[in-house]
Amino acid sequence: MLPMTQDDDDLDSLVRKRIRALRVAQGWSLEELATRARLSQSSLSRIENGQRRLALDQLVTLARALDTTLDQLVETASDDIVTSPMIDSAHGLMRWPIKADPGMTVVRQRMTQPPPDNPARMRAHPGREWLVVLSGTAVLMLGHRRFRLETNQAAEFPTMLPHAIGADGGPCEILGIFDRDARRGHQQRESENPQR
Repeated sequence: MLPMTQDDDDLDSLVRKRIRALRVAQGWSLEELATRARLSQSSLSRIENGQRRLALDQLVTLARALDTTLDQLVETASDDIVTSPMIDSAHGLMRWPIKADPGMTVVRQRMTQPPPDNPARMRAHPGREWLVVLSGTAVLMLGHRRFRLETNQAAEFPTMLPHAIGADGGPCEILGIFDRDARRGHQQRESENPQR
């Protein structure tokens, strides 16, 4: 058996604190989490207090009971907390990948043109999209429906609906969040229309 290092001790302590914090955030007592994880209350107490060795099988059970994953439970802090955007000058976009879910992407975009009114000119593809208007007024077209979004308003919609986003009465800036499928749909559109 290998001796424990300082990093191992730090991770051990972090995992114990996380278990307790997640339990408290759910509003659960030791007894309630112990019941959900099929552990004795005293075992759970000793796990949280560092008086009992952390066993992989117990961590898996606790992660499941706390509605998280083992990876998230034992994740260590990374040094790359601050992320710079990837600049896509051809499309006027800045993109930030979301580390918690590599399939999601955040895009900041400045728009000056209104969206097309004709649903035939709108795009539909699998996925889900969220957007927040950072400045100005945006117009979201979903099929024949038109939504006007002011600064700080947000929208969420399935991208299987024909959709388009544009500016209303002057430039606007939006922050869009795309799941994996929506991002793929937008990338296909960008490759088909490199100079929108």
